[in-house]
Amino acid sequence: MSRDRCLPGPRSRRRIDRSVLVAASMTALSLTASGCVVVHGEREVLPATTRAEAAVALKEFTAAYNKADKAYDSSLDADHVTGALSDIDAARLKAGRANNPQGNPSYSPLELSDARFTIPKKAGWPRWFLADAKANKGGEARWLFVFTRDGLDQPWEAAYLTLVTPGEVPAFKKDQDGWAEPVPADSAELAVPPQDLSKDYATYLKQGGDTFAAGAHTTKWREQRAKSAERPGLVTQYIDEPMTDGDYAPLALRTTDGGAMVFFTTRHFEKQTAHTGVSVPTPNDDVLALTKGEIKQSLTMEFVSNEVVLNPRRGTAGNQVTVLGRIQGLTSAQGE
Repeated sequence: MSRDRCLPGPRSRRRIDRSVLVAASMTALSLTASGCVVVHGEREVLPATTRAEAAVALKEFTAAYNKADKAYDSSLDADHVTGALSDIDAARLKAGRANNPQGNPSYSPLELSDARFTIPKKAGWPRWFLADAKANKGGEARWLFVFTRDGLDQPWEAAYLTLVTPGEVPAFKKDQDGWAEPVPADSAELAVPPQDLSKDYATYLKQGGDTFAAGAHTTKWREQRAKSAERPGLVTQYIDEPMTDGDYAPLALRTTDGGAMVFFTTRHFEKQTAHTGVSVPTPNDDVLALTKGEIKQSLTMEFVSNEVVLNPRRGTAGNQVTVLGRIQGLTSAQGE
């Protein structure tokens, strides 16, 4: 937050008591007259929030998420989500409402417990923090939420949500007061600069390579795509794109081993094209609810995915990025 401090002219300055000047320098003013000096509070290195405020943000998100899920109404949690999670959540609720206008017939509230907060100390906006909690859904997985906000007058919004196996959440580097260390998006200290992960992941899914370690979201996902690409009467094409701007920007926390846990976003297209005389398999009701146009010979589906990875320190043995978790959701579809 910027504070504007207007300095008086030479004559006035001599008449003002020192205590008044001190008080004035601590007051935020909204003046645009000439002679004002801007004091940039956003340049101060501060904890993103307090632990108590982080707990409140998680509680408010959960309450809003449950209301939206029960009613299948995205307006009920729109102020608490952003970025990839907002895209995925809004599409899910839109499809649910189209098929169940009266609300979610199988509604079961999300309940979070054992919440742990990792709060980085940083300058500038956005400020953000990580919430790591157990849930009454998803088995034993830990639910990782990244909350962001762009100013003191803005609400905390969940931008990322991924699920990871217990024990896979790394130890984070912290100072003597318990505040974590964010890693700059352009950091060259890591195997891959965080700002390049989205692009490199999209490239890997198309071409392969050794940037990412083998696993369910890398080698196995590529194998599944290869098997589905050519089936009798049907061809499936895949296009992967990076998403890095604004609320889709990667966010990284330093781990005790010198690496980082990084959250980032990608977009994926899957186009199914039927041969002449053959029909595209009829998709389920949720896909149909998000589909524009008539499905004749092809169906193109668009997905948004958010990933969380362990990005090792450059020069580490192996030097591969490990994808710990990924949540993907259909956001739109086009029939032709």
